[in-house]
Amino acid sequence: YDGKCVFCRIARREEPGTTLLPCEDEDFVCFRDIKPGAPHHYLVVPVKHMGNCKTLKTEHIPLVKRMMEVGKAVLQKNNFNDLNDVRMGFHWPPFCSIPHLHLHVLAPASQLGFFSRLYYRINSYWFIT
Repeated sequence: YDGKCVFCRIARREEPGTTLLPCEDEDFVCFRDIKPGAPHHYLVVPVKHMGNCKTLKTEHIPLVKRMMEVGKAVLQKNNFNDLNDVRMGFHWPPFCSIPHLHLHVLAPASQLGFFSRLYYRINSYWFIT
């Protein structure tokens, strides 16, 4: 836990302005992005503080897969079922604003606006899927 990290505080329910979405995995929290790039834009965040995506190693593959499953489940709970029209990924440093691992879940990807298509561009220099 890092008391200076806003995502750590959100995970511990210390940020009353952030509404947590129902999440079936107690190791993660999920909430809406404050600057949504799509009609459905959620962040899946590990409760335990982790560095950004640059710190991920091979042993973290199961963690990332679980984050993706949580993201899909949250989409479905929010009545979005076309899982072929979803974009998920991480902003690569220095393009991530919070230094706590968080997966962006955006849907429908086909409705991303011009800037969102750039900002969340698949496997770009700044966003990895």
